Amino acid sequence: MGKNDKVRGKNDIATTGGLIEIGILLYPGAQMSAVLGLTDLFGVANRLSAEHGGTNPRELRISHWQLRDKPSYELVRVFDSHQQQPQKLVGLILPPNLNTDPQGGAIPELQRWVETQHASGCIVCSVCGGAFLLAKTGLLNGRSATTHWTFSQTLADRFPQIRVDTEKLIIDDGDIITAGGLMAWVDLGLKLVDRFLGPTVMLETARFFLVDVSGRQQRFYSNFSPKLHHGDEPILKVQQWLQNSDVGSLSVSTMAAKARMGERTFLRRFQKATGLTPTEYVQHLRVGKARESLEFSSLAMKEIAWKVGYEDYGAFRKVFQKIMGLSPGDYRLRFSVPGNRARN
Repeated sequence: MGKNDKVRGKNDIATTGGLIEIGILLYPGAQMSAVLGLTDLFGVANRLSAEHGGTNPRELRISHWQLRDKPSYELVRVFDSHQQQPQKLVGLILPPNLNTDPQGGAIPELQRWVETQHASGCIVCSVCGGAFLLAKTGLLNGRSATTHWTFSQTLADRFPQIRVDTEKLIIDDGDIITAGGLMAWVDLGLKLVDRFLGPTVMLETARFFLVDVSGRQQRFYSNFSPKLHHGDEPILKVQQWLQNSDVGSLSVSTMAAKARMGERTFLRRFQKATGLTPTEYVQHLRVGKARESLEFSSLAMKEIAWKVGYEDYGAFRKVFQKIMGLSPGDYRLRFSVPGNRARN
């Protein structure tokens, strides 16, 4: 690697020809499975682009970047799929990690470099816990962003200027793209292939990897994670009681009595503590119970609805669709154990 591969704050030359460079940042704790997976996915996309692109197909150049701390702090290419002269990064990916406080976020040189790439016109992307590193740059302030659903509250608490929306698997803000779960690097990779190489190559790449690209959302996979650290003890006791209660027969008056409060006071304090009305909270619990039955039993849909507290199947279906983004029938088709799909 020559000295021209070093970047101290700006890219050297602009993108040339049909070659589009996407960098992947190897910050401390980054998941190498995602780094290598993205590299392979883009490699397959290049091959398919060559097959579909005629004499001058567009092509992705993939580089990996790492901080060299001695003798001077600078970002260097440690992998280059094309080994050509340096060019401007068109995209930069902060891969996932399993820690909500990635070590890279404490390294000012990494943050400044990411900010500089964005300022130069580079599309900056994060996956899963990579959103925390991106958030520390301030680039997500005032924007909607997603991360892994289990990190949702932590990201929102730590960076209140970000509108955290973990129902979505991908949020594309044009110059910033955030992806949710640990494996959402696949969805992000396909989105970038679509943007730079076109929808035909993207669909061919998805077929090669046997990936369903039909509008996945993170809420299809997430479990209800209520706020439990709000400090309102009577409300917390009601939440704990609800978790172990029969969700089929719950009323606001019963919950208020359990908290030893009047209904109006209970409603106000419950919503302030949990972010949900008692009715919405119970709906989430009921949908959670229904999901278990849809996944692991062969009960008919109306039976499941009745079991979780809905005499009217239409009302149950409406609530389930609102919370999960799928109808109960579609949810069973996607996620049930084989053999449990016969009864509708």
